[in-house]
Amino acid sequence: MKAIIPLCLLLLACAGCVRTHVYGDPEAYAAQPANAGDALRVATYNTSLYDDAANGLVRRLESGDDRARRIAAVLQRVRPDIVLLNEFDHDDAHRAADLFQRDYLEQAQPGGGKPLRYPYRYLAPVNTGVPSGLDLDRSGSVGGAGRDRGNDAWGYGLHPGQYGMLVLSRYPIDTAAVRTFQLLKWSAMPDAARPVDPGTGASYYPDAIWAQLRLSSKSHWDVPVHAPGGTLHLLASHPTPPVFDGPEDRNGARNADEIRLWREYISPGDKPWLCDDQGRCGGLDAAARFVIAGDLNNDPADGDGRHDAIVELLEHPRVLRQATPRSEGAVEAAMKYTAAGIAHRGAAAHATGDFGDRVGTLRLDYVLPSTGLRLVDSGVYWPASADPASAPVAASDHRLVWVDLAIGP
Repeated sequence: MKAIIPLCLLLLACAGCVRTHVYGDPEAYAAQPANAGDALRVATYNTSLYDDAANGLVRRLESGDDRARRIAAVLQRVRPDIVLLNEFDHDDAHRAADLFQRDYLEQAQPGGGKPLRYPYRYLAPVNTGVPSGLDLDRSGSVGGAGRDRGNDAWGYGLHPGQYGMLVLSRYPIDTAAVRTFQLLKWSAMPDAARPVDPGTGASYYPDAIWAQLRLSSKSHWDVPVHAPGGTLHLLASHPTPPVFDGPEDRNGARNADEIRLWREYISPGDKPWLCDDQGRCGGLDAAARFVIAGDLNNDPADGDGRHDAIVELLEHPRVLRQATPRSEGAVEAAMKYTAAGIAHRGAAAHATGDFGDRVGTLRLDYVLPSTGLRLVDSGVYWPASADPASAPVAASDHRLVWVDLAIGP
């Protein structure tokens, strides 16, 4: 009996950790070496690990998924300490996150590096695919099948959790202090960019619908991480693409205000309207250090979108002025599109994804540190095609973006 009692106590102690948002394994963390020079590497990566069927990603990961292997290979090469994964389908049992960690990241992948373990992670529900019960696309009906159903969800998606988010960390996450803004109403934002029907000059959304619309197409998360040198707030999001709409530009307006939410969050002043899903109101403390990360779906100069939204975030007084992450692969890809007649105003080396013959390359993915942090290095994992290390990058149309930071006092 003496041997059984400690085992029971251990199982009881662990039971409360199994289905929470944040997972911990301090021994695994202690066994991992830090990055060279003790810099903290923070990254964002739109992984394209989504499926049109509910639990489809889980089934793919269970059976062996080549895209997931290549995504894991990139992560094993770059080895970020903290990384936001966009377009990683959320399931309530967290089965996809479990499988990706155990069967992909913790296994050496072709073209990758050594196995990689994250002792801590955060994931939570998102708005994509969640039925609103409203006719958001003005089709004359609510819901339906396929795209019709997706268009009437709080955020476009074919099932709840599609295009979700996942944060992986080598360092402990302060779960009690996490703030999420999944439910924040778009109309709560002062001077919100309410879409207008240019044919009539009237609001695209009737008042009754406008009052209910959620701002975030997925969610906005403030995830505090207890990193060496102090707490770092990872501000994670994935605004809607500013396309797939009509002349009212409703997605362009929403994208701009989703980006603006972070500007408001890090700006001084009382913000009684800025209330998280737990009912706590106001922005981020003026002394807090943060990194804004995610596929923000807005290039400062090219493509669709209201470019002033991302430019104003890049130029915010609390965002660190830094050299823009760059890559050789982006330059090579841009040359191909330039030869085909697709001309862009932005620097080719700054692009973070290859979006095909109609769009070319764009800078959509960002890792933006706050003032109070020191930039050590940065980059986009996009080697030139002749480099053997480039093999896994085509797993997603986006590329991983990383920054190395000194976070000490």
